[in-house]
Amino acid sequence: MNLDIYKNKKVFVTGHTGFKGSWLCLWLQELGAEVVGYSLPADELSHFNLLKLPMKSYFENINDQTMLTKAIKESKADIVFHLAAQALVRDSYDDPMTTYETNVLGSLKVYWASMQAGVQNLVSITTDKVYENREWQKGYKEEDTLGGYDPYSSSKACVELMTDSFRRSFLSDHKMRLATARAGNVIGGGDWAKDRLIPDLVRNASIGKVTPIRNPQSVRPWQHVLEPLHGYLMLGQKLLEGKTEFCTSFNFGPELEDVATVDKMCELAKNNWDKINAKFVEDTQKKHEAGLLKLDITKAKEVLNWKPMLDSLKATALTINWYKNYYQNQKISSGENLKDFMALS
Repeated sequence: MNLDIYKNKKVFVTGHTGFKGSWLCLWLQELGAEVVGYSLPADELSHFNLLKLPMKSYFENINDQTMLTKAIKESKADIVFHLAAQALVRDSYDDPMTTYETNVLGSLKVYWASMQAGVQNLVSITTDKVYENREWQKGYKEEDTLGGYDPYSSSKACVELMTDSFRRSFLSDHKMRLATARAGNVIGGGDWAKDRLIPDLVRNASIGKVTPIRNPQSVRPWQHVLEPLHGYLMLGQKLLEGKTEFCTSFNFGPELEDVATVDKMCELAKNNWDKINAKFVEDTQKKHEAGLLKLDITKAKEVLNWKPMLDSLKATALTINWYKNYYQNQKISSGENLKDFMALS
């Protein structure tokens, strides 16, 4: 896993206080990068706060164009990783305005500020939910039709369309290389977001409660957080090397045969921590969520030479053991998880 190109590089990460953002900053610092973050303040209980990373942080709103541009200019970034987002499907129903403002306009402002600051490389993170979901058994490919039933999915599809327009309109000379990454359902230690399966299971297990579960037969491309981050870093590496053919979109997810139902993930979680208990209940809110979602990762494997390292069994074990260590021993095992993962190839 050779990512030496990041050593001594200046890297600007939006959304760095979030679950994936904090793991990305940890990895970048392990690689010897100088990392600057821009995000809203972290929740009191968060992976970011637990890590206590020695880095410069701007705790600001992504839609504050003046502050955002100032921060990116001051960072003198070699590359920007844009992860800041309103990332919860159910919250997008409750507050669609903020969802679109953050995800679409926020992304546009990051692109514009980066271009104005002279940044040459930008990796923008969207989601596996950008595709028009037809409940296909096959995985969605990067060229498949974009769409989105719920406001969150729709907003991220809008980001993909906006990115393509921005690239054609302003970056035809490749002064800034811009790529997008679409990742599946991510699990891993340090996520406490509401209405996410693993966080709900471990949070309730820690206080002896049963977790009510909606839609047990829903299928998702579950993967450990380090899997897509590895893909983001590999994609960023290609941009840093000046390879403009990578200014496109890439899916990052598990192998098609390794997708799992919600029911199966609950079973795997309980196998690693017997305090976990789930009860399947009727979804009274009836807010639409896709029942079947798979990603085709052929492009990332063949073009980027990326591949998933952990199957769902290993990914779940690594995740649940992180939480067990935290709740039972007050131990943060993120650094160990990262080093073990980096040693896989």
